Amino acid sequence: MAWPIAEVARISGVTARTLRHYDEIGLLPPARIGTNGRRYYEERQLLQLQQILVLRALGVGLLEIGRVLAEQVDELEALRGHHRQLLAERDRLDTLAVIVARTITELERSRKDGTPMTSINRPENLFEGIRPARYMKGLRDVPELVGAIERHNAMLSEAEIEADERDRTAQMIRLAEFLAAGLPADSAEVQAEIDTQYRTLARIRPATAEEYRAIGRSCVENEHWRAAYESIAPGLAVYQRAAIDAYATTRLG
Repeated sequence: MAWPIAEVARISGVTARTLRHYDEIGLLPPARIGTNGRRYYEERQLLQLQQILVLRALGVGLLEIGRVLAEQVDELEALRGHHRQLLAERDRLDTLAVIVARTITELERSRKDGTPMTSINRPENLFEGIRPARYMKGLRDVPELVGAIERHNAMLSEAEIEADERDRTAQMIRLAEFLAAGLPADSAEVQAEIDTQYRTLARIRPATAEEYRAIGRSCVENEHWRAAYESIAPGLAVYQRAAIDAYATTRLG
């Protein structure tokens, strides 16, 4: 049985435009193309699309997904692996929910009796000693953006680099305060902060939606970035990623 692209888009929630893009980059070719030019998908392609969507939900980039699909031999074993990853992600979210609940309790107590909150650390510069070359390693999926940033950084003085690092730390602290206040990642206040971050980046080179999402994923996947975020407030790395993803979806298309 074969399904036309419009039907696959309907049942999967993926737009036809995205499906055509997956075909164009060789990630998900249709089973066949009809005489009218319409793409048709069979069961194998639907299973492959499911794997793609699971991996995307886990924060894996399209290039890495392509490598995973190319290297896998057994579809059942691949699905078992994805299932294990989803269970691990569920456990991580459960832990994050506990952290947020604790922060809410702290904030409520602080507002009631003036007790200082202990869940947000306010260092002057968390990035001191973490040179740009180290934290840029997490952006392997967006080489053009990395190249532009590296060329920009190469022209900066040591004082300018340190100023940028302090600004970045200040941005993280502001975001941590939104997290502590219980604001959703897609709230207007949070998105205004993300817009400021994006405009700072755009002065070097405007990022596409996918490039900006890659930056968001690096906040969680890059050990240096994640350690910096988590040292300010537990769960902040995941919160930053969610905020960037919402911004990329609504502002960058």
